[in-house]
Amino acid sequence: MAKSALRFRDTVAQYERLTADVAARRYAPVYLLMGDESYFIDALCDQLATGVLGEAERAFNQITVYGKDSETGQIINLCRQMPMMGSYQVVIVKEAQQLRGIEKLSLYTQKPSPTTILIICHKEKSVDKRSAFYKGCTANGAVLESIQPRDYEIVAWLQQFTKQKGLSIDPKALSMLSDHLGTNISKIANELQKLMVSLPAGTTKITDADIEANIGISKDFNNFELCKAVMTRDMARALMIADHFARNPKDNPLLLTIMALFGQFRDLFVVNYLRWLSRHKGQPFPQDTELMRTLRKNNAFVINEIKQHAALWDNRKVFQILGLLREYDAKSKGLNTGGAPEGELLRELLLKIFLL
Repeated sequence: MAKSALRFRDTVAQYERLTADVAARRYAPVYLLMGDESYFIDALCDQLATGVLGEAERAFNQITVYGKDSETGQIINLCRQMPMMGSYQVVIVKEAQQLRGIEKLSLYTQKPSPTTILIICHKEKSVDKRSAFYKGCTANGAVLESIQPRDYEIVAWLQQFTKQKGLSIDPKALSMLSDHLGTNISKIANELQKLMVSLPAGTTKITDADIEANIGISKDFNNFELCKAVMTRDMARALMIADHFARNPKDNPLLLTIMALFGQFRDLFVVNYLRWLSRHKGQPFPQDTELMRTLRKNNAFVINEIKQHAALWDNRKVFQILGLLREYDAKSKGLNTGGAPEGELLRELLLKIFLL
């Protein structure tokens, strides 16, 4: 099956449209919620599960089944039933990726009941878009394809997420979260929800101190601070942070550290190349707004930092460092490590970077 052409931003836009429709009580008879990012699937399913029917109605007119324990015929029969003393009944199919013969639900999705709202939660992957089942869902219902974000997309989503909660978040706190938790937005959202409950009344901005106090990520020993030390050529500080990582390997996986460093050096390489084009080819060096688009950043302060750091690193060395990071990316996954622990591998990598 061909890879989806959708992007994470398409998922976010579709999710926002559907949540707005549900809030306005504009319901579709069928919701197919599918894809490899579970956050949006769970969030929209929860909104429907708690918003369509009142608490008293849910006892009679809402049922949840699980794909592994169900059959398509059983689900179709449930959907064909009439609601008891209400306008709708809600049928939720969780873990639908485990439902055998899910394509047979096309017998229902091609002509769904107007008094039933069927919610199909199909995680881990998308259904076959060539199937009659999928085509029935798109023609007669609503489809959300939930795509995982790339590393460069997570910061913008985090800023929007906190803004919707009435808060802002400073750049270091953003970096601490994204570097430590990666692109798992379900985990990030869960940690932020817990943090927001713990913040003092009247708080308007999440800081690095809040992240350290409530999520357990050190504000002094994290990938943000390590990258900053490397970019500014502070070898002593970088090795001190690496020693902390070695003592706390579960909280500081090598793979995430390498990804953070790779992103930093990739940005330096691009800026230095653009400077070379400006000096040797007469091409104008991009304005900050254009650089923000090129580097996929949304903060002018970050752009200024990247330009300052790029001046400290010759691109021939940056190119070699990117090669080193690819080599240690493989080692972080267990290839050719010689049995060395992650802390030793990180220290070895940093020494190679600084001594180039």
